[in-house]
Formats: sequence, structure tokens, C-alpha cells
Amino acid sequence: MLLVDDQPIIGEAVRRMLATEEGMTLHICADAARALETAVATPPHVILQDLVMPRIDGLDLVRRYRADERLRDVPVIVLSARDEPAVKADAFAAGANDYVVKLPDRLELVARLRYHARGYMALLERNEAFAALQTSQQMLADDIASAARYVRSLLPEPLRDGPVRADWRFIPSAMLGGDAFGYHAIDEHSFAIYLLDVCGHGVGAALLSVSALNAIRSSALPHTDFRDPGSVLAGLNAAFPMERHNDMFFTAWYGVYHAPSRRLSWSGGGHPPALLLDGTARRPHLLESEGPLVGAIDTVEYSSRSRDVPPDSRLVLYSDGAYEIPLPNGSMWGIEGLVDVVSRTVQAGDDALEAIVAGARLATGHEDFADDMSVVDVCFR
Repeated sequence: MLLVDDQPIIGEAVRRMLATEEGMTLHICADAARALETAVATPPHVILQDLVMPRIDGLDLVRRYRADERLRDVPVIVLSARDEPAVKADAFAAGANDYVVKLPDRLELVARLRYHARGYMALLERNEAFAALQTSQQMLADDIASAARYVRSLLPEPLRDGPVRADWRFIPSAMLGGDAFGYHAIDEHSFAIYLLDVCGHGVGAALLSVSALNAIRSSALPHTDFRDPGSVLAGLNAAFPMERHNDMFFTAWYGVYHAPSRRLSWSGGGHPPALLLDGTARRPHLLESEGPLVGAIDTVEYSSRSRDVPPDSRLVLYSDGAYEIPLPNGSMWGIEGLVDVVSRTVQAGDDALEAIVAGARLATGHEDFADDMSVVDVCFR
């Protein structure tokens, strides 16, 4: 407690009132001109202050406390001989928390001091907890940003030349989901294209998606024929059971393009259908599959489907973050919204990837997305 009063008799009276109170330490400043300096040097939980003092006006001193960031929230109790309502109103307007006509009964003064001190200490604890929370959130945000950069570093380079050309867009959400994708030549005739999406958000989901991605890229799934999409999905399901990965599972779409026959085979596990535009239809073909979520069910079989791919066909793979976008009216953009954008864009010869991202942002009204957004665009010359 800091008492600011130029009268020694008042200082002694308050000292005696608090002498037997456990947990209370009294500091007395008899020179009001040094009150601010004293309060900063020995931060009080409550300031008890007179109004009429030499060299400085008491109300002006209260205003100085409130203007100083270090003392802005410290409770100030005015202890004054003046009992006029107008003076009390001016004190509260200046920033005082309480007003006591001196000298009050000891019990009343102690009760007021304890009340304001408890409130201020609670405020300090709340501020400390909030600062710790902010630090923790920043650390989490830094970890997520680092994980997003790592995921991006593993994604393939765009293919600008050759019989198969590919490009992509990856927009991680603020919480980072579990999207990962890639494409690579299996041999001189076969080309793999794949995308997977782990349930949930955060670093854990990203790590699982990266592990599955690396298993595909390095052909590290036992007893798996990487030219057979169904075999790849079965291999992923066996290698990543959810009970060994914090109950996380994922959706996946895996396709293999056989160049000599211009045949595309694919299989999926709980993933939205890929879109194939063959240049003859106004709307894309939906390459659907019936396989279950990867990692959710033991010893399940995944079937493969296939179809011919005419020259200059386009294949669009995407995660659910590209279409599960809430609209301002409460509905969802949905796959139909995505299909409409792809159809119009490809027919017009525009950039499908940029059109999808722009369409999704226009639909939601925001630059950022609630989930990772991944889109892969493959052109078969």
C-alpha cells in the first residue's frame, strides 16, 4: 500500500490501522511531487492518496497515474477531508477507484484496501496468463508455419514440358491441415498422380501426410505394385492403421497413367472424385471410387477403375478444402461450384488453378481458408 499524504499525523494513523494486518506493507510518501517516482520504484497494489497537498493538485496526480502505462491499472483510493459530492465526482472523473472521507473506521479502511488489492492482483494474474497464452500461441503459430514450409518443400516441381504436364496450388490454412500430393514417373511408360488428406489439423496431421507421401514416392510399401492403384491404397491402409497414429486416418486418390495405351487407372479411399476433361464433353467426368478411408479398417481391399484419356485431356485432383467452403448465406460452395469453375475455365483456355483459387475466395469472401486447399492440374498431351 502506498499512502501519499503530506500530514505526518495521517501517515501515523494509517500505519497503526494496518500494523496488525497480515500481508499488508505500508509505504508513505509525504512529498506529493515524488509520488509518481515512488510508485514506479515500489509498485503498489493500492494507492491511498490525499487531494489537498502542497506543490501539486491531487486530482492532477491521479490523472498522471492513469497516463502512465506502469500505473494505469493500479487502484487509487482518495483519502480526503472533503465530503462534497462535486469533489467526489471530480475524483472519479480523474480516474479514482474509490473515495473515503478521512479518517474512516479501521475496519472500513482495511476492507476497502483488501477489496481493491484483490481485484488488482487478479488483474495482474490475468494479464500474466494472457501474456503466457500469447507466447504459447505464437510458438504454436511458428511451429505450424515451419511445418507448412516443410510440407511445401516436399511438393514436386511443376512439369512444363513433355507428354505429361502438371502444376499445383497449395494454400495451407492457419491451423495447417494434412494435405499432401505429388506425381512422378514410375517407369518409362507409367506416371503416378496422387493426393491425400489427413483428418484434423496441426503438426500431427501434417507429419502423417508427409510420412504417407514419402512412402509412395520411395515405393516403400511392402507387397505393393505401384502400377496398380488398388494395391497402393491397400498398402497405405496396412502401413498406417489409425490405432498406431493417434486415431488419425486419411483420404487418398491415386492414379497411374499408362502413356502407350493412353489409359488412366485409379483408386480412392474416401476421397472426392477427380475431374477428367477430355475435350469432348462440356462437363468433366467424375472419377469416383468406393474405397473406405485409409487406415480406418483393417485388411480391406481397394478396387481399381480405368478409362481412356484422349489427347489434351486435363485431370484435376483436389482436397476437400477446395470445395467444402461455407458461403455467407450458410450453404456450402460444394463440388458443383468447383466443377462449374473448372468447366468454364478449361473451355475458355484460362488457367484452371488460378480460377479455382479465385472462385473459392470469391465464394467465401476471405483470402484465407478454414482448411488446407490443394489442387493439382495435370495435362496429358
